[in-house]
Amino acid sequence: MNLTGGIILFAVIWFMVFFVVLPIRFQSQEDAGSVVPGTPRSAPSEARIARKAKITTAIAVVLWSGIAWVILSGKVTLADIDWFNRLNR
Repeated sequence: MNLTGGIILFAVIWFMVFFVVLPIRFQSQEDAGSVVPGTPRSAPSEARIARKAKITTAIAVVLWSGIAWVILSGKVTLADIDWFNRLNR
């Protein structure tokens, strides 16, 4: 894995984790009891995006380092995941 591959892998992991973390502890304006005029009732009362981005980054770093270690160590190669012999043509 080269530098570009590592960055792309981290970005994909980060966004996947971010979309999982976003709905955790979500409270809509309707649930909070204070709907701001001009916004839908389902809009978040407090988004806490910065906090969720920090949590996402911490989780993504742990996942990325584990996946990068497996790739760089050679424990799993393309030959191991080529079940239908399509890469050896």
